[in-house]
Amino acid sequence: MGTGRTLNKDPRTRPIKSQGEKRRRTKVQRARLVKFGMDQAVVAKMQPEDVRLLVQRPVKVKKLLAKAAAKPAVEVAAKPAKAEKAVKAAPKAAKAPKAAAPKAKKATPKAE
Repeated sequence: MGTGRTLNKDPRTRPIKSQGEKRRRTKVQRARLVKFGMDQAVVAKMQPEDVRLLVQRPVKVKKLLAKAAAKPAVEVAAKPAKAEKAVKAAPKAAKAPKAAAPKAKKATPKAE
């Protein structure tokens, strides 16, 4: 079996990655994340490596979006309860504890 001619050629035969192509790929990947439902402002601030990883796993993106959608609903429901507790706790805090009398300092014998 021969090694074949392709392995004996110079490495110059390999395609060279250009910056223009890299920008195009990044732009397409960001557009995919926006189509998945992510906010465009959030995607614009992300690092290219993070964008690439999320595009590879669309299920992970859907889970992140589901958590983000559920989180504000939970916070809205929880805020009134916290406000009620704060109102109930306010009268208790209004009562000032009795001030203790200052302690007298102990006299220390001086060495002469």
